[in-house]
Amino acid sequence: MNKRQKKEMFIKNIFLTLGMTSIAILFLIMLFLFKEGLPILKFVSLKEFLFGRHWYPTFDPPDFGIYPLIVASFSVSILAVFIAVPLGVLSAVYISEIASHRLKEILKPAIELLAAMPSVVIGFFGMVVFAPFVQNLFGLSTGLNLINASLMLALMAVPTICSISEDAINAVPRELKEASLALGATQCETIFKVVIPASISGISTAVILGMARALGETMVVLMVAGGAAAIPKSIFSPVRPMTANIAAEMGEAPVGGSHYFALFAIGIVLFLTTAIFNLTAEYVANKNKLTKGVS
Repeated sequence: MNKRQKKEMFIKNIFLTLGMTSIAILFLIMLFLFKEGLPILKFVSLKEFLFGRHWYPTFDPPDFGIYPLIVASFSVSILAVFIAVPLGVLSAVYISEIASHRLKEILKPAIELLAAMPSVVIGFFGMVVFAPFVQNLFGLSTGLNLINASLMLALMAVPTICSISEDAINAVPRELKEASLALGATQCETIFKVVIPASISGISTAVILGMARALGETMVVLMVAGGAAAIPKSIFSPVRPMTANIAAEMGEAPVGGSHYFALFAIGIVLFLTTAIFNLTAEYVANKNKLTKGVS
């Protein structure tokens, strides 16, 4: 083995060590999460925990039903995705297919800059600026509600959806676009009938990852969702998603108590949910690669 091969082997071993370390850390976190969360099943059944309608951990006896928290999390996330997907995908289409090279160099970094904005700043904007606006516009008792949280989460999900969607659109073979234009299609027809269908798997991956980002966000929903552990009746209802519930109550839960175990069990539900979203995104991306390879 010559010097160059030894160097390559050394670098390869470093990357392998770093990768295995990351996997080991993730495994240890998961192990700790399950170790601290599963004991809640001594106090409440799994069915009552997941589908119970009341969350009163300090009552005697306590209620540990997280169904309102689950509904709140998915309601906020799904509404945020419905807002963010058109903005993110259409922004990606404009940047990739319509904007000039100079404008593209300005727009793409500006949109991606949103991803670097601290979530507490977005939450502060939603609490101080947007909440009073919504409250006065609709005559509500509070502007801290589901729609406020969804709009702020959509603002955070747009950079992820836009960036991944643009990569997927750029990966569409140039020949497809030129063939469509050569057959007499307009640029608009080419975009919506050729480019977007050809990149739909990548766009789907972007949507799934954007939803996972919204589902796992803590600070924004803690500040602007309203904090009511109840099933929302409308988009103007105050809600408390799972992440906000953990952040709000972990400091008050005595270590080793049922309330403490319940909060970690909520963490398990969140972990499994985001894992499903990420695995789905990976499956969609790999399916897209296999389809391209076969074609």
